[in-house]
Amino acid sequence: MEHHVTQFDFQQGWIDLTLEYGSSETEARELAESVIPRFNPLERTVGDRDLLNDLVDRALFLNKDEPLLAAAYYTPAGVPLADLWVDSYAEENGPRPAPAEVVPLLLDWSNAKVEGEPSVTYPHLAAGTSVRVQAMLKAKRLLGFGSQLAELVRYAVFPPDMPSVVVITATWQNMSRSDELTALTHELVSTLRLVPVDAQGVEADPAD
Repeated sequence: MEHHVTQFDFQQGWIDLTLEYGSSETEARELAESVIPRFNPLERTVGDRDLLNDLVDRALFLNKDEPLLAAAYYTPAGVPLADLWVDSYAEENGPRPAPAEVVPLLLDWSNAKVEGEPSVTYPHLAAGTSVRVQAMLKAKRLLGFGSQLAELVRYAVFPPDMPSVVVITATWQNMSRSDELTALTHELVSTLRLVPVDAQGVEADPAD
């Protein structure tokens, strides 16, 4: 998304795991080491090595398709519950689609199919008009043994006076905490801001 960066107000539990393009496992490990001190050792039950390895693996996984931003939600104990990433799309030679037109695209998942009837809503966000889908996904496990369920919440945000659509995707597998994670995701998405930057990626001064 040219000339803008996406920013959120991360509530407690959300960890920004965004890596620069081309980052290696070394950079992912440095990022993981920098965020571990945010966990209270009196509340954390996951060991140092296990938490570090999970943060590294999750950062590499979430950044493999070069999103604008990647994050994950962890409990105070250090247990990961949800993954989230942000992308931006724009038609090269055409008008931006309407919110209702992108619903089928939001429900398209390469290695899973939607189970049941998805929920489609049109929440108002400060960043612009949006459409939100929530659905259950069923994916085949590795080697084809059984299936795996995950919950998907995906927003398409249409900032005014911009050709791009910002797509925010969150997934999780702990269905017992679905209501909580849905609310936490919406609370985070509601803080989305698109901040202008110059050609060098430096935030523009609003006074200019």
